[in-house]
Amino acid sequence: MVIDSQPDLAVVGQAGDGAAALALLAEVEADVVLMDVRMPRMDGIEATRRLTSGDGAPRVVVLTTFDLDEYVVSAIGAGASGFLLKDAEPEELLAAVRTVHAGDAVIAARATRALLQHVGPLLADEHDGAAPAAPGGAGAAPGGGPAPARAADAAALEALTPREREVLELMARGASNTDLMARLFVSEATVKTHVGRVLAKTGSRDRVQAVVLAYRCGLVRPEDLLRDAEG
Repeated sequence: MVIDSQPDLAVVGQAGDGAAALALLAEVEADVVLMDVRMPRMDGIEATRRLTSGDGAPRVVVLTTFDLDEYVVSAIGAGASGFLLKDAEPEELLAAVRTVHAGDAVIAARATRALLQHVGPLLADEHDGAAPAAPGGAGAAPGGGPAPARAADAAALEALTPREREVLELMARGASNTDLMARLFVSEATVKTHVGRVLAKTGSRDRVQAVVLAYRCGLVRPEDLLRDAEG
């Protein structure tokens, strides 16, 4: 397996469904979990939700395809740290594992940008008050009013300084730490300080969660990414 071929990585276990994965992870310690969305018995979304609910939980990378956009949104909301296309090159897979473990870089920028172009409209729908139905049939809050979570997102955004909002917007457009250094003309240490404050103020576990918040709040719209891709 490609992961076991790396001197700094090792596979500690494999499971065929979400329930088996949770049982296995109760016995072995893992830093990063590659989670398929569609699995028997318990799907990857529910497994991710249960896995990330405890302290010291491993980071989860969701493996997906373009035709499962609504599942990606639900998985990220459940606590996944990022997503990767199933047909990703081995180099991308290895980079995803390492960057998620480090916690300071966006997973596989190409895949992240491409996927956000697809899931962005779903996140934007949530911002506009028409939350898409989650897998299993869950829908928007009754009455169409703003959900408490949406109000909390808006409050978190208001707590950011203008520079921190700029950093969050660039992150949502797929900027890495190196990109931020170049765009803002600051050092790596300053970038990490800004990113850390954004995560703390928004209550985001990692950068991907912060990016989702930026979409939900309307700070970045799907068409912004489309323009970036064309430009």
